Amino acid sequence: MKLLRFGPAGQERPGLLDAAGQVRDLGGIIDDLAGPSLSPAALAQLAALDPEALPLVAEPGRIGPCVGRIGKFICIGLNYADHAAESNLPVPVEPVIFMKATSAVVGPNDDVIQPLGSTKLDWEVEFGVVIGTEARYVSEEAALDHVAGYCVINDVSERAFQIDGTGTWDKGKGCDTFGPTGPWLVTQDEAGDIDDLAMWLTVNGQTFQNGSTKTMVFKPAFLVSYVSRFMSLQPGDVISTGTPPGVGMGQKPPLYLKPGDVMELGIEGLGTQRQMVIAETRVG
Repeated sequence: MKLLRFGPAGQERPGLLDAAGQVRDLGGIIDDLAGPSLSPAALAQLAALDPEALPLVAEPGRIGPCVGRIGKFICIGLNYADHAAESNLPVPVEPVIFMKATSAVVGPNDDVIQPLGSTKLDWEVEFGVVIGTEARYVSEEAALDHVAGYCVINDVSERAFQIDGTGTWDKGKGCDTFGPTGPWLVTQDEAGDIDDLAMWLTVNGQTFQNGSTKTMVFKPAFLVSYVSRFMSLQPGDVISTGTPPGVGMGQKPPLYLKPGDVMELGIEGLGTQRQMVIAETRVG
């Protein structure tokens, strides 16, 4: 299944994408694509529905983040060897974990706001893993049993905030709008070979990232198992698994986003995103 959320920010309704690419309203079945609705039993109930019997949403309007009420937004750094090389950093011997604030989460086509003081705004197309059942000290072999599905994420980053100052990466990763997520939550049965999916990103029509999940250093099953050693994973938690090469920081010379720029990105079978960069206007 391809599941989604549609409607104004904060008022999204759950939906299902039917075989014709039309949105069907799931609001009469579940309250949201969140928490318990992501369990295997709940997903099996949705899979058993006849999409044509569900209300057709002729004009869904805005597409929201494909997961509601995300509890933890966990990110993996330097998980592609060629991206580590362009960052002038060694390939890590263990996954690098950092957190993205859940207030960064926006829809896949919402604007990205350049924060006040930002000088090095960057892009990162990433493969997202959505947890469906609690995972705590799970084995790599059993890890994907705890996954509801997968999605596209743009791990928008402010490199000056992330790297040039002191402290952890979090402050360069968690600004408002820095986590476009979706458009769809694609369940495991429809996602294909998750270890070999093409992924890409363009800025103003120029391709900068053109990679594949097959070059991940640490694969999704290992990452779910690894992260579960340090924190329990709950339904609706999201793991963003790193980016292939081609980020702005890695260009020669480096190239960063500015207001008016448009990012378009996608992952094979998981959908596409489009965001325009706008300037922050609030000063307090």
